[in-house]
Amino acid sequence: MTDPDDIRNWVRLDERITTSGRLEPADPARLAAIGVRHVINLALDEHPEALPEAATRMAEAGLRYTNISVPFDAPTDAHYDAFVAALEGSDEPVHVHCIMNQRVSAFFYRYNRDRRGMAEPEVRALMERVWNPDAIDHDVGRTWATFIANQK
Repeated sequence: MTDPDDIRNWVRLDERITTSGRLEPADPARLAAIGVRHVINLALDEHPEALPEAATRMAEAGLRYTNISVPFDAPTDAHYDAFVAALEGSDEPVHVHCIMNQRVSAFFYRYNRDRRGMAEPEVRALMERVWNPDAIDHDVGRTWATFIANQK
């Protein structure tokens, strides 16, 4: 089965990890069909574009589900630590998503740089496949630029 690249901002990072923006009701089953076993959601449950009853839909598709609600205007190191713990909690295929894949791409910027030892130009290019927080000229852009600059 091929990747469902019609999901918003779909990105395959490697054989184990895929990312995207929002999921639609049929997507949990589609993810399970390509071998995903764990879904990590960084979006807020109350976002208007959030998948309704996400935990139930994931369970029905046989997927383990972790929700780490990251406010778009206030990501923290605690959110990042929870993300790392969820991602490294097993070696099963995992899909990480939010609404636009912006939170996710920023979290993977830090993860790939700090945990995988990838070079900054490479991690920046991966993030910029989805977005560039430095190009946003307001407080949220600066918040994300500060978040990705942090190292642990």
